[in-house]
Parts: sequence; structure tokens; C-alpha cells
Amino acid sequence: MDGASSRVALVTGGSRGIGRACALALAADGFDVAVNYRRDAESAQDTVREVESLGRRAIACQASVELADEDEAMVDAVIAELGGIDALVHSAGIASRGNTVADTDPAEVGRLMGVHALAAHHLSRLALPSMRSRPRGDVVFVSSVAARMLAANGAPYNMAKAALEALAMTLAKEERRNNIHVNVVAPGLVVTEMGRRLVRAMGVDDIASLDAGAPFGRVCRPEDVAGVVRFLCSDAAGYLTGQVIAVDGGG
Repeated sequence: MDGASSRVALVTGGSRGIGRACALALAADGFDVAVNYRRDAESAQDTVREVESLGRRAIACQASVELADEDEAMVDAVIAELGGIDALVHSAGIASRGNTVADTDPAEVGRLMGVHALAAHHLSRLALPSMRSRPRGDVVFVSSVAARMLAANGAPYNMAKAALEALAMTLAKEERRNNIHVNVVAPGLVVTEMGRRLVRAMGVDDIASLDAGAPFGRVCRPEDVAGVVRFLCSDAAGYLTGQVIAVDGGG
């Protein structure tokens, strides 16, 4: 990637799954990476070591992303230790419990909105001043095809991802003049721990058993999503902003 040698990415949920794959893909393209995690410090350190093995700097940053004060401390630490923020990839996420609206605990709605949408707002607000001082900025939110499908028994998740995408479209218009690109990647089912739990709830013990019926003969991998994220943060995507890219094998 041209000119990426000094760029810095903050990846939320970077210790596992899609976030980890994004951290490694961006490191391969020359980014230094701040790996956010909530509880799994060991996995975050594993990701840090893998980034460093690619010749890039990396730090692990603990924060519950729905909490604005923890986000502020994290962003301050990233800027102090790595010198700034050029790219924000918000990949951290949690699933809803699969209840109808009538049976959903109100606290669940607040929790999912916090982790997906409010966290994205907090982090963008905090990272933008640094991005505006850099030659280019990139914000990529990891959403879901759920925001289009709006399936039953998933209102908290559907609402949170729809709000996340609304933020992205608004932010893209606001920050275009500052050469900051804002885009969304929307996967379908992905082979992650969340994906495994989802299919188990549907009565499927092994997610790999779904490969034969999936597009291209396999369920989407985290690396498939990360490949789109790295493209969006590259010079090749220099004229893209305000886009939602579905990574679902064509539906």
C-alpha cells in the first residue's frame, strides 16, 4: 500500500475473529495497529505478537467500547504510543439473544446499541481530530446483512446495526472535506465464535457442515471480511466513501 508505512489503525474487537483478521491484514499492508479488547488479554497479546512478526508496531488496549470514558483513555493511549490514528475499524460486537420484541429485556437493547452504535459514535468523535491532521483518514464499521434482512427475533441486533450504518452515512458526508473516508462492511454468517453460537442455536452443531451449501463452497471466513477492509483503507479505494459492501457471497 503506497504511503502506509507510517499509518496507524485502531481495531476494536481485535483480539479474535473478524477484528483479529483485520488487524493482521492492515499490518501486512504496513499499518501499525492498536488492538482493542474487552476481557481476553491473552488473545490480544497473541494478535500483537503476530502484528509485530510482520514488522509493524502494535499495542493492546483494554476498553469496553460502549463506555465513553474508557474510549477516551484508549484513544489517548494510542495517540501517545503510536503517534496518531489514521484508520478506525470498529469490529467489536455482541449478539442478541434471539427473542421476540415482546420477550426482550430492555437492558439487552441498550447493551447492543451501546456496543455497536454508541461505541462507534464515541470512537469516531475521539479519533477524528487526529485523522483530520493526517494526509488521509479511514473509518470502517463492521455491520451485518442483518441490517437489510431485519429478521424476526433479532430486533436489538438489527436496530444496533441499522443505527451503526446511519452513523456511517452521516459521518461520510461530514468528513469528506477532510479527506476522511467512511465505509461499512456487512458480512453474512462468518466462521467466528459468534457465528458458531448462532448456528448452534439453530440446531447445527458444526458450522463447517454448512460449507457445502454456502456460496463458493464455504462459509465466509474472517479473512474474507478483512480483505475488503484492507481494500477500503488502501489507495485503491481513494474515491470510495459512504458505501455499504455486503460480504455474503452474493446472498
